[in-house]
Amino acid sequence: MSFPHLQWWYWIVLGVALLLAELALPMFVLVWFGVAAVAVGLLLALLPSLGLTAELTLWLVLSVALVVLWFRVFQSNVYKTRAGMADAAIGEVGLLSKAVAPFGKGEVRFQKPVLGSEVWPCIANESIAAGERVRIARVEGNLITVTKIQGVVS
Repeated sequence: MSFPHLQWWYWIVLGVALLLAELALPMFVLVWFGVAAVAVGLLLALLPSLGLTAELTLWLVLSVALVVLWFRVFQSNVYKTRAGMADAAIGEVGLLSKAVAPFGKGEVRFQKPVLGSEVWPCIANESIAAGERVRIARVEGNLITVTKIQGVVS
């Protein structure tokens, strides 16, 4: 029993359909199956003598290789956490945009992002007015403890 052979443009249409499906289901996985289908279609345009089994195998191997390449090489740093990076933020200086009092929350803005954000909720052991420059003393989760910078001349 001989398996039929798909035309090269079937693969191109399948690839475009998968790429369009990626727009509806933004998982960034279907795109690699679509790219692999387009690649198989282009290869079949050059080498039309491949059988269906070889076409499907080539498509599967290309798809898996592209997905693995994407998640191993290009997306290797996406899922890293910032755990342990809090110590680097201690000592950073920012401007208090919302006044803080003991047992109350304020808000501090930094000139450059600190741990991925320019604005952080904060607490302090003393009352500090908005507009004062403060320094990070401690980081606890998504809340920072600040102290007023003494002796700053404006």
